[in-house]
Amino acid sequence: MKDYNGKIKYKEKEYKLVFNLNVMEQIQDEYGSIDKWGKLTEGDENGEPNVKAVKFGFTAMINEAIEIENEENGTDIKPVTKQFVGRMLSEIGLEEMATKMQETVINSTQNPDAPKNA
Repeated sequence: MKDYNGKIKYKEKEYKLVFNLNVMEQIQDEYGSIDKWGKLTEGDENGEPNVKAVKFGFTAMINEAIEIENEENGTDIKPVTKQFVGRMLSEIGLEEMATKMQETVINSTQNPDAPKNA
């Protein structure tokens, strides 16, 4: 895994997204595997992502970024709730947010030594 942070903007505030082993563990605990969760966030046969899975992933990614920020800078930023993330999803748009989350996961897990056009 490489260090990659996605970002989203909501109500004039920027939120970082971190996908790392801590987030992966939370997802595995909740959904059994990263693969199962990923399929839910990609969408069903109608292209509709599972809202619960998307909210869970975003909440975990944002809160991991907040914890890192607090540890590195001595801040005391409060974690976000799933309800807050739901409001973000409603305003920004579920599809746009799901795409941003998928980009963060893909960019975090790409093998940096793999050929770009393979």
